[in-house]
Amino acid sequence: MSNIDKRNRLNEEVFSYRVSKSNTVFIDYAGKVIKSVKGKGAERLIARIQQAETDKDVQLALAKITGNFKRGNEKDNKK
Repeated sequence: MSNIDKRNRLNEEVFSYRVSKSNTVFIDYAGKVIKSVKGKGAERLIARIQQAETDKDVQLALAKITGNFKRGNEKDNKK
């Protein structure tokens, strides 16, 4: 996994998720919803999360499903 997460960003657990009653998965980044997944995609994601051995594996699954949404020009909310 070292080639996948070269900057060790996934150790910080930047992604979180929640599953609704209708099995829609909402993925958050820094407290904001960035993606929602429904249907078969949501079922596959939930199964992948349940099979994950570590928190970093969960973070990797969430990062992969969100795609390349960050381009490096986002402002950091830390003050």
